[in-house]
Amino acid sequence: MMTTPSEGYLGPIVAVVGPTATGKSALALDLCEVLGGEVVNADAMQLYRGMDIGTAKLPRADRRGIEHHLLDVLEITDEASVAAYQGQARAAFGAIRGRGRVPVLVGGSGLYVRAALDPLVIPPTDPQVRARIESQATSEGLDSLYAVLRQRDPVAAEAIDPRNARRIVRALEVIEITGRPFSASMPTRTYFSRTVAIGLDADTAVIDERIDARVRAMWADGLIDEVRQLEPLGLRTGRTASRAIGYAQALAQLDGELSEDAAIAATQQLTRRFARRQRSWFRPDPRITWFDAGEPAASAVDHVLAAVRDTGARD
Repeated sequence: MMTTPSEGYLGPIVAVVGPTATGKSALALDLCEVLGGEVVNADAMQLYRGMDIGTAKLPRADRRGIEHHLLDVLEITDEASVAAYQGQARAAFGAIRGRGRVPVLVGGSGLYVRAALDPLVIPPTDPQVRARIESQATSEGLDSLYAVLRQRDPVAAEAIDPRNARRIVRALEVIEITGRPFSASMPTRTYFSRTVAIGLDADTAVIDERIDARVRAMWADGLIDEVRQLEPLGLRTGRTASRAIGYAQALAQLDGELSEDAAIAATQQLTRRFARRQRSWFRPDPRITWFDAGEPAASAVDHVLAAVRDTGARD
């Protein structure tokens, strides 16, 4: 067990990333116990208060008494903001370090991880421009809008899922406002502060099996009841929350548009696709050291512990 000096922590941030259903939360807790750390959430959907079951948010009773930050900080009617998250994450890192503890960032939302760790400059927004592009998406179709993005910024188009309307609209908004490609604002692989990053991954078949089991467990654990409780709070009007994987399908089930089996199957399929996009986002980053999610956590913990010690992390 590493000791925690009163004068503050001077070593690297620790980051645990990778596709969903690989055990990142449990590994982060193991690291916190060994290093004397606190968790900083980097899952965009876990920012929302009340969205617990469908986001696989770790219940408080299972957090081993370890402090968690940036969970439950948004109402479901709020729109998540990468810029706001960046400021909050950096503030959390500073406060944790000031207490002489280790910040352990954990999550699979790639852009949020990069915003927290890299010198990402958030481009400006213009509600009128965004509204016009959103109207264009509605009238002409998302495929047409994605074709425009491919023409104006092929690098950004390659990095954005053709079904991700929000990201396509945002990219075109930035291009129009700044006159520069959206890809020019994408983060470079340079940490703003020393960081040790590890990734968890597994064979696609293993992850698919874990995802399918997790989704079935969400329905068994009461996701539909959770969605019912969130409806009066504005779930349907929340631009981000209402479209979250699992929640959109649960709403469709409540509306009679999908049977329970169909809602579960759709959620499983979309989550599997999401896991592949996460892998595509994180895998090219050479700064991440990868570990097999099916292996004991000890090797990953030992790697991080050695890296922290090698940097002369503590006074």
